[in-house]
Amino acid sequence: MKVQFLGGAREVGRSAVLVDDSLLLDFGLLTGTPMRTPVETPSPDAVVVSHGHLDHAGAVPALLSGRERPPVHWTPPTRELALTLARDTLKLHGGTLQCPFTETDVQRVTQVSRTHGYRESFEVAGYEVTFFDAGHIPGSAHVLVDDGETRLLYTGDFHVDDQRLVPGTTARPEADVVLCESTYYGVEHDPRSDVESRFVESVEGTLWEGGTVVVPAFAIGRTQEMLLVCDAHDVPCYVDGMGKDVTRMLGHHPEFVRDADALQRATSHARFVDGRDGQRERITQQRAAIVTTSGMLSGGPAMTYVPAIAGNPTNKVTMTGYQVEGTPGRDLLETGSAEFDGRRMPVSARVEQYDFSAHADEAGLRAFLDDYRDARILVNHGDRCEEFAIDLEAEGYDASAPAVGGVVTL
Repeated sequence: MKVQFLGGAREVGRSAVLVDDSLLLDFGLLTGTPMRTPVETPSPDAVVVSHGHLDHAGAVPALLSGRERPPVHWTPPTRELALTLARDTLKLHGGTLQCPFTETDVQRVTQVSRTHGYRESFEVAGYEVTFFDAGHIPGSAHVLVDDGETRLLYTGDFHVDDQRLVPGTTARPEADVVLCESTYYGVEHDPRSDVESRFVESVEGTLWEGGTVVVPAFAIGRTQEMLLVCDAHDVPCYVDGMGKDVTRMLGHHPEFVRDADALQRATSHARFVDGRDGQRERITQQRAAIVTTSGMLSGGPAMTYVPAIAGNPTNKVTMTGYQVEGTPGRDLLETGSAEFDGRRMPVSARVEQYDFSAHADEAGLRAFLDDYRDARILVNHGDRCEEFAIDLEAEGYDASAPAVGGVVTL
């Protein structure tokens, strides 16, 4: 088995792994300006997508721009999420170099889509493939690829601890090789209950003072998690951006969330913003939390809300996820200012960061890999992949961290 890394190696973003030149695992985008695609657009016999985040599924339609029409395999939520992302990318960047595909390519995705549930093995491109719940977002999957001689486990993104939206992964399928994400190597997450308590206390304090809290959140997974938190603590909240459509969609896939009734209650608790007749401007004067895309302040309604509350130090911006270097969200955290609509703006509102990560931290990564001490470990999807591989080697693992463009023969 030959594995080629077209993206996502020693970096967070544009994940793409080609197996034997025939089976492609993920095909994502690297967030930034400009967004970057994998180093090569291959012509595989089939595509398997681990989950519906931009860095794993964002460039999938570009695979259908030529004559080839490889089938695309994923779970039902991942299919819906990937199509939502594609349409949003077209809306924001269609017809520019920022968008690597067209509306026609997106329509072709619906024609070649094949959906599968967890633990339902299927044959594709000469391999037996099985999805296992990865505990990251609804529909996220570990992907087990078996060619009859070698069993390759592609972890995708995963979490071992429970979130309100999804339970942590408990799957540990037998594998000879594990291609493992490492986003939070070197990081220890605080207990989720502690993070949630600090967040709620901060928001409630701001609302009591008469302020407004903007909660930038990724549309997929994080928005729904924050709505569940707000509902559980009776925090008044609005929801805006692409997260609205994603929240409604997940209501149609109750088997892929931890508590479908809780999600329905949270959806009813939140007030959905339609943006008409100056609604967004009025909301910024209310004592409420506004959960809105984008999570890294790189677009979406957050670009309206943050400038609107920026001048009042009573207000607050609470970042809830990883901020990629070069994004306005990272800039705001590090400098207290960011670029909005081409203009740099200082933000007097208080800016806070909360670790609501849907990834395993270092302890979680090690706990997962503890069941694979006899397997070969290939580390990817992280800023410190090489360091993690060296640490694992020192502990007796057969571990390495390939670079983008690298080829590994198993």
